[in-house]
Amino acid sequence: MSNSKKVVVVTGASQGLGAGIVEGFRKLGYQVVATSRSIKPSTDPDILTVAGDIADPATAEKIIREGLARFGRIDTLVNNAGIFLAKPFTAYTLEEYVNTVATNMGSFFHMSQAAIAQMEKQGDGGHVVSITTTLVDHAIDGVPSVLASLTKGGMNAATKSLAIEYAKRGIRVNAVSPGIIKTPMHSEETHAALGSLHPVGHMGDVEDIVGAVLYLDSAKFVTGEILHVDGGQSAGH
Repeated sequence: MSNSKKVVVVTGASQGLGAGIVEGFRKLGYQVVATSRSIKPSTDPDILTVAGDIADPATAEKIIREGLARFGRIDTLVNNAGIFLAKPFTAYTLEEYVNTVATNMGSFFHMSQAAIAQMEKQGDGGHVVSITTTLVDHAIDGVPSVLASLTKGGMNAATKSLAIEYAKRGIRVNAVSPGIIKTPMHSEETHAALGSLHPVGHMGDVEDIVGAVLYLDSAKFVTGEILHVDGGQSAGH
């Protein structure tokens, strides 16, 4: 199947950042393969929803396979799905460790591998952009986040490695490193306290991250970039 429209795959797409990223790409005319564990079918013919556990390697194969069957190509992958679990280091259970590594690093590995393999076959470039966290660069007292730093930090390092490996083949690899963003996972009564953790004094909005992802997707001379959208957190306090 041939297709002149660009196609983006977005993981963790049912709510929050993922839903915003899907909407942002649709406004630009992209066809979208949207996936999450609980995602519902879409009435938009240019959105294919694929339900599945992103921690399962078979899900990555399913997403790419069904996306190709529907739209014929893959131009961009947005690795947005992830788990954030803030608790003391010694309180993490083995199950929490395994699930976080599988969901964050595992899905990044399997989704990126499947998408890049398809981009290579197409021969006209492509883009992988992942959502990580500014806590990798700037830990915050009172916000224990070792598993986030371990897994998302691995994604940041792999982003740079993949960017160099695939630069001459026209496949770019970048990441967006957010601060704390207003999504359904943060109740409104926590916003003031969470906002105070940023030098600018407030949390970010979903649109801030969507804009960063869309910028990186259009920035043909940018690869290997970890773009901080964090209200100044990574710069210091």
